[in-house]
Amino acid sequence: MSAKKQKMSIINPDQKIDYKDVNLLKLFITEQGKILPRRITGVTVQQQKKIAKAVKRARILSLLPFVASNY
Repeated sequence: MSAKKQKMSIINPDQKIDYKDVNLLKLFITEQGKILPRRITGVTVQQQKKIAKAVKRARILSLLPFVASNY
């Protein structure tokens, strides 16, 4: 078996993930507005859950769009 190279996370383990930090959340969504999976971003399970919850809250409060507006 070959050893997989572990990805480095964009955020620190002790960094707070907040729905009001739109610039941080934009790093974890695609151009279409989809949340990136953790195998691509390299975050932990706990961080991915917090990111998903923060993105969903930001969408509800209209800080982030639900879908892309470039159609």
